[in-house]
Amino acid sequence: MSQAVLASETNRRQLQQIISGLSDGVILAELDQSILWANEAALTMHGLDDISALGANTGEYAERFALRYRNNHSLSLDSYPLSRVASGEEFSDVVVEVTPAADPERTWVHRLRSLVLTNSAGKPELLVLILSDATEWASAEQRFEKTFNANPAPAVICRLSDLRYIKVNQGFLEMTGYNRDQVIGRSVYELDVLEQAERKALAIQRLGEGSTIPQMQAELKLPDGSSKLVIVAGQPLDMSDEDCMLFSFTDLEPRRKAEIALRQSEERFAKSFRLTPVPTLVCDAGNQQVVDVNEAFMNLTGYTTEELIGKSIADIDFVDNGNAYAQLFALLEKAGHLDGQDLQIRKKGKEVIDCVVSADTVTLQDTTCYLLVMMDITERKRSELELVTAIEEVMQDASWFSQTLIEKLANAKSVNRPNLPNVSFTDLTARERDVLGLICEGLADKEIASRLKLAPNTVRNHVATVYSKLGVHSRSAAIVWARERGLFAGERRTKSAK
Repeated sequence: MSQAVLASETNRRQLQQIISGLSDGVILAELDQSILWANEAALTMHGLDDISALGANTGEYAERFALRYRNNHSLSLDSYPLSRVASGEEFSDVVVEVTPAADPERTWVHRLRSLVLTNSAGKPELLVLILSDATEWASAEQRFEKTFNANPAPAVICRLSDLRYIKVNQGFLEMTGYNRDQVIGRSVYELDVLEQAERKALAIQRLGEGSTIPQMQAELKLPDGSSKLVIVAGQPLDMSDEDCMLFSFTDLEPRRKAEIALRQSEERFAKSFRLTPVPTLVCDAGNQQVVDVNEAFMNLTGYTTEELIGKSIADIDFVDNGNAYAQLFALLEKAGHLDGQDLQIRKKGKEVIDCVVSADTVTLQDTTCYLLVMMDITERKRSELELVTAIEEVMQDASWFSQTLIEKLANAKSVNRPNLPNVSFTDLTARERDVLGLICEGLADKEIASRLKLAPNTVRNHVATVYSKLGVHSRSAAIVWARERGLFAGERRTKSAK
């Protein structure tokens, strides 16, 4: 054996001893791609414990292990790492998936770099492949990829070295209308996700530094030339050993449209509120502070906006009856609305007027309010009182009047007072109904006592109870109350006929 060969073999043994304990895998091959040796780490990365299982050369290795790039493209024989090294190519970061032909369900991910050892004359003598196991890294990256793509929150990732987008998820595509090819590979200058950002200078500074970009509003340009209001934020991350920036977005366009619609609705409400001729007041549902009043309300009450807005209804004290005020808001709190409730309002000069109030619950600028609409019925009440007074004056003895006249008077009273008291005829006892019927026939107390065979005092007590329950104060008012409800008309006509 020549001295040169001995030296060569000694060097190889020393090389093998040096690299056998490395955590990285190392495969040594001749210039003709014959596989000479592999350390334990390289064998483990192939699921082997014997070097012969790797194959004698690149051809046999390719028969036993299928290699694919991460984009799922299979490698041809001349693209296998040993073939590339033998052809003189140098590479430092090639990532491939390695699948044994005998077990297609099993796959490793290797990151490889090449090395060519030369002799003392500087000529290639030995081919070296250095492998690191990237399986866990690839698995983590795959999980990230799945999570990133499945995340409904719109997001893109740009590489900081050239500020080009390398990933985009479905949420971003759906939000903007871009397709994947319109995003991937473009720079942040072409598709500016920070356009019109409220703190754009800060965002650009943070992007240049590769540090976190805080949330801020921005206008995101869309493919059709329009824009969309978004909140954008940036988070630095490492992808495949490259510094990147993850931009995430929140679509504010639905909120902006809702705010515009709400503003338009409130503007329409404000216009109709101010122009309506019906006196109207808006107060806070929580503390009954006056939020707004229209011109008609001020004309009705004599107050000015300065005297009303911001003050509670209780402090202004324009509701004449404290109990009625409490009942009004108790009903509103319970039901949220009310229709046609009588209420007496005290004007600024202390004059009291009769009103009918209707109210409903509305929301203004995220505040729950009550909308109170008032109708002045003072003149109608005055007419009713004048009518009742006239009836009482002329009907001191109802027996003087024919049934037809009584019914006409009752009908006139009914037209002027459509809202009848809530008392029902059934609220009276049987004896009280008998007494009321005889009153409607025009009988005096003594006649009623004789007809019912009762003591006069007993009849007077029954009459007083009937008045109290019906809310009336005279015989004529009781007769009108009964006629308004169509009671005892048949009996009276029968009596008249006799």
